[in-house]
Amino acid sequence: METRELCRKSLDGRAVGLVYHGGATFCLSMKKILVTGGAGFLGSHLCEHLLKAKEDVLCVDNFFTGTKRNIAHLLHSPHFELLRHDVTVALYVEVDQIYNLACPASPIHYQFDPVQTTRTSVHGAINMLELAGRSKARILQASTSEVYGDPEIHPQPESYWGRVNPIGARSCYDEGKRCAETLFFDYHRQHKLDIKVARIFNTYGPRMHPNDGRVVSNFIVHALRGEPLTVNGDGSQTRSFCYVDDLMAGLAKMMETDRGFTGPVNLGNPEEFTILDLAERTIRLTKSKSRIKFAPLPQDDPRQRRPDISLARKQLNWTPKVGLDEGLKKTISYFKHVLAKRRRAG
Repeated sequence: METRELCRKSLDGRAVGLVYHGGATFCLSMKKILVTGGAGFLGSHLCEHLLKAKEDVLCVDNFFTGTKRNIAHLLHSPHFELLRHDVTVALYVEVDQIYNLACPASPIHYQFDPVQTTRTSVHGAINMLELAGRSKARILQASTSEVYGDPEIHPQPESYWGRVNPIGARSCYDEGKRCAETLFFDYHRQHKLDIKVARIFNTYGPRMHPNDGRVVSNFIVHALRGEPLTVNGDGSQTRSFCYVDDLMAGLAKMMETDRGFTGPVNLGNPEEFTILDLAERTIRLTKSKSRIKFAPLPQDDPRQRRPDISLARKQLNWTPKVGLDEGLKKTISYFKHVLAKRRRAG
């Protein structure tokens, strides 16, 4: 029995899928989904994930840290739109859902212009919340494990309020994200907005920026170049590393939870590794001759970071599936390709 599909625009501008099956016609509404920071590392993977789920995607980015290379393969899709825009400026579009990912996430980038980083988190959150109110859209805030600061409780549950230095070099990001969470819950209480808040722990994978200063990309790039891997302190500080595909599945599941469930919800891999272990694994998996050198710990660098994902397991039926070695191999393969292209380009 023949089944054919096509898409058209309904009178209200929303994409409608028309499915012809056995002589009957069925109408399927496609959600219009806005992804801020959509050309960044996480945002580009989210856009790709949503397109695979047959949604219409509007990618918004100011290209401070995002790049068109990350979403070039999506531009041919009739269900993908790209808009250069800074979220600190109000945006007027009609959408059904909003994923607010816009904000530089690595210390090198968010400390470059700390005032703008805070403005992006705070003004950007306000603008996207106002847009959600106008559009009657569900909105998800991509928060961060940095709201826990240098934690006294381990692993970190969502009920923990954190231990953050409000005037340190990292606070433009930490406190900006904490304020964004405050705004989300105040808009929810005061204006009845349909909100979701996800706290993202260390995530890695293809499309990370080679020079973003994050530990996984740093180690891989240096190992592939045969350069020393710098471990801060004695390397005993721990992190939990979540592969990007696992995170995308978690974000999508969080967005589709019942209206009454707001979060916040931790999304990350609960397996815990020392930074020294990560360095040694990277050298082994890249078959590099790099050595490890040690440097002082940066200010306010957390000693431990590991999510308690009990809530995500219960409410989202979500748990990461990709182990560290498997994810590192995929990420190493990506960076080999990137570095080879750079060498060919001179």
